[in-house]
Amino acid sequence: MMDEISQKVKQWIDEGKDPRSAHWQGGLEAMLNVFMPYLEPGRLIPVQPLEEDELAVFQAVLEIVDLSPNLLAAFLPPSIAEKVTPPESAEELQHIEKGKPSFKILIARPGKELRILCAEISEHANKPGVDIFQSGALLGAYNFENQNDCFAQLNKIIHTHIWEKEKWGQGDYKRYTINWFEKVMDLHKGSVCIQKDFSFFHSPTLIKSNKIDVIFILISEIMQKRLNDPDDPLKNAVLKISALDDADVKKVQLDDLADKVVLELLTVMKDCDVVKFEDFTDKETEQFNRESAATIQRIVKYLGKL
Repeated sequence: MMDEISQKVKQWIDEGKDPRSAHWQGGLEAMLNVFMPYLEPGRLIPVQPLEEDELAVFQAVLEIVDLSPNLLAAFLPPSIAEKVTPPESAEELQHIEKGKPSFKILIARPGKELRILCAEISEHANKPGVDIFQSGALLGAYNFENQNDCFAQLNKIIHTHIWEKEKWGQGDYKRYTINWFEKVMDLHKGSVCIQKDFSFFHSPTLIKSNKIDVIFILISEIMQKRLNDPDDPLKNAVLKISALDDADVKKVQLDDLADKVVLELLTVMKDCDVVKFEDFTDKETEQFNRESAATIQRIVKYLGKL
């Protein structure tokens, strides 16, 4: 893989690109390749377990960073970020002094020409900032006086320079919406950044649905994703119930489990104010109750097949 990147860097330099930005992009691509097995499209993923103070920085930026569904993004804590340094001769790319705890975000937009964003977001940086590269060239550079100013502009920069502008498919809308709601669950905050025009939860017409049905479509999608994860506690709970011999006891326990999980997800929606249940009309309340019962039965049926 390094040979392939080295060849790209050489080609960029031969094409007249600044060797400093060409080598820096090559280094960032090599770093992302190392972490690629751990990344998931559309999600910001820490590349290693985080200490408590590192987790606070990650959670702060997780609430802000809004990724389109196929972007790959890595959160680098100091133990790794401080080893990822641009060429010393590239003064404009130097954001933090050596020895200071660095926090970096790398975001890549796959395609014919990979576009990559590198953000230094540490509060210890002398100039927190964001740099964007493609084909060995520095496309844009943003420097800020402090971390708060950087955070305030970070999403705007991501949307301008690295968001996917091509037409999205239904799978893209679903992944984008699921990734958003998983952040809402993790942070227990309704303030997580979201482009409502791209979320089927906020814009049901994207999937030819309505505002009640999308609540349960999202719940079903979240459940299915959890059940496809062999390390998720929910999957283990289902397997334990499925191993029971008594069919009646099994049915009761699966009913209880499905009911509990659906209620937990609805509670998150209520607590985080992403669904205003009190504003439902009588007709919507009736539809909600009907869909809630039907969703639980569909989930129970699905669980019984696992």
